[in-house]
Amino acid sequence: MKVLVTGHQGYLGTVMVPVLQSAGHEVTGLDSGLFAQCVLGPAPQDPPSLRVDLRDVSVEHLAGFDAVVHLAALSNDPLGALAPQITYDINHHASIRLARLAKEAGVRRFLYASTCSVYGAAGDDAVTEDTALRPLTPYAESKVRVEDDVAAIADDSFSPVFLRNATAFGFSPRLRADIVVNNLVGHAVLTGEVRVLSDGTPWRPLVHAKDIAAAFLVALEAPIGKIHCAAFNVGTEMNNLTVADIAQIVVGVVPASHLAITGETGADPRSYRVDFSKYRDALGFEAAWSVRDGAAELYEAYVSYGLTRHDFAKTFTRLTHLEALHSSGLLDKSMRWVRAAA
Repeated sequence: MKVLVTGHQGYLGTVMVPVLQSAGHEVTGLDSGLFAQCVLGPAPQDPPSLRVDLRDVSVEHLAGFDAVVHLAALSNDPLGALAPQITYDINHHASIRLARLAKEAGVRRFLYASTCSVYGAAGDDAVTEDTALRPLTPYAESKVRVEDDVAAIADDSFSPVFLRNATAFGFSPRLRADIVVNNLVGHAVLTGEVRVLSDGTPWRPLVHAKDIAAAFLVALEAPIGKIHCAAFNVGTEMNNLTVADIAQIVVGVVPASHLAITGETGADPRSYRVDFSKYRDALGFEAAWSVRDGAAELYEAYVSYGLTRHDFAKTFTRLTHLEALHSSGLLDKSMRWVRAAA
């Protein structure tokens, strides 16, 4: 298939593109390049690509593709809280526009990267795709809106599927340090301390970036009748863990590290366990990576590639990276390029 991957220069896209290519698909990327330089280790080999802001996509950009894999988003809760209107403009409005243009261009399949955070404060019971959605942040709310609005335009010629990813972890050449496992391992490597700012009790469902890529490949190649306009949780029950559980795993992986649960930010209302059986039963998808294996992978990469405190806190943290681009005059207030980065 000819596949357009939006956000191919992001944390997940950089991992996903080679997986799709290895399966024989012809991949083109579409990205504005906000995180293209956020690389740890050898530079990744990008596919042929379109340097286009998601808000500026035209039907001509989408012509000739069999499928769109839509990953591009401002994917950070603190950023969403800081600039909620920009989050809605990019994550919601531009995503709906992309779907409508894809349909107009004759694209049959539309794979949307949603999130398990749409469940919000769900307590201790494992949520399913039929559980009421209770998004607590602009980021999660934007994902709910896209699911609803894209489902409304589905028909026999346009088949969306909504993949609700658990919280991602694991190494990517374009690293993110502001997601829980990656963050805790980084702090442990750089300071010797596994530092938890909450009380450690919230539940988090977790899934490795490579498992997300594998899940998207399954959906891309599945019979349309099995996935049409459906939502699937992506992850594995073995990775439903509390933040304190995750921290203990990291202590066991990073030599000479110790745990500090400060509780300074209090209880986090975002707490949910997730049932992943629907995707497993429908299409046989099994996530393979445990949090322990992913933490070990991150530890090895951080040490091997010489992760520094500066890059951990600045380059690989979404909010600080975008603030730096803005303060340098490269981005305007709407997160559009004023001039290209060097």
